[in-house]
Amino acid sequence: MILNAAAYHFVEIADPPALADWLRQRAVAAGLLGTVLVAGEGVNLFLAGAAPALREVLAQLRQRPGFDDLQVKYSHSRHQPFERLKVKLKPEIISFRHPQATPLATGQRAPTVDPPTLARWLAQGGRDDAGRPVVMLDTRNAQEVEYGTFAGALTLPITRFTQLPDALAPHRAALEDATVVSFCTGGIRCEKAALWMQQQGMDNVLQLDGGILGYFEQVGGLGYEGRCFVFDARTALDPQLQPLSDDAPAHEILACPGATG
Repeated sequence: MILNAAAYHFVEIADPPALADWLRQRAVAAGLLGTVLVAGEGVNLFLAGAAPALREVLAQLRQRPGFDDLQVKYSHSRHQPFERLKVKLKPEIISFRHPQATPLATGQRAPTVDPPTLARWLAQGGRDDAGRPVVMLDTRNAQEVEYGTFAGALTLPITRFTQLPDALAPHRAALEDATVVSFCTGGIRCEKAALWMQQQGMDNVLQLDGGILGYFEQVGGLGYEGRCFVFDARTALDPQLQPLSDDAPAHEILACPGATG
């Protein structure tokens, strides 16, 4: 059985190439495959391998300054879903091109809603505890949305995350009286999107803490229709975190542009 880990973490990285080399060396030594993105603003990673080896690498990462509270989403598969290990240096750990849309610039995260609370809101008719309607805002691209999303979610006709601001503009007025919950696969895109929306004057926005994968892990699929697309040979995971495909990858999986979390 293969253990799969998805994680991102915003922290100031003084020497991204050095951290990338450190992660590459430990992943190779542990026999891990997957994708690791390193930038001055932090790390975004998807790794898979033998459970003890993967957990040890993540434990070592948590021992580095600023990484002690790294949050990881886990799932399992029978086969290794990645063909190779890729460790890359990037300007951002997810490309958005709004440099203030990061906790490093604001000094704090955007407000969050945890999965159990969101599940309760959805179960009580899509209203928050103040009685406001809840609008689920999918910050992923159209290809991902085809595999599944929250029932009734606002989805945008985008192919990359950088297109979100323009695509959201026509909906701004309709969202004014709602509690908007931004969500994505693992949390990174909805976190940046929520911060950007706050900076644009939207004070009614929350991010789903941990993204769809965190929601599946904690509460299952209440209110969610279909599966969650992932960027490897498993293709998509259902609310029980079971893969749509669990065969060894026959070819390189092409990530959707501007999306890895």
